[in-house]
Amino acid sequence: MPPKKHRGRKALYAVMPRASVSFPPEIYKTVKDLAQKKKVSIAWVVREAVEKYVADQWPLFSNAKGS
Repeated sequence: MPPKKHRGRKALYAVMPRASVSFPPEIYKTVKDLAQKKKVSIAWVVREAVEKYVADQWPLFSNAKGS
């Protein structure tokens, strides 16, 4: 039986693993301010930062998400 096809952004994120992260207060405030300035979520800022970090650490994986 083939897997179900998910439609839309919510469905895409429903199959993504989740993580909980704690920040020092000053870092959290900076991340929150960046998110508000860019009009995106805090989660978006954190994902973007992690993707850039991984690409810097392992350049061969920098195109893994298809960009």
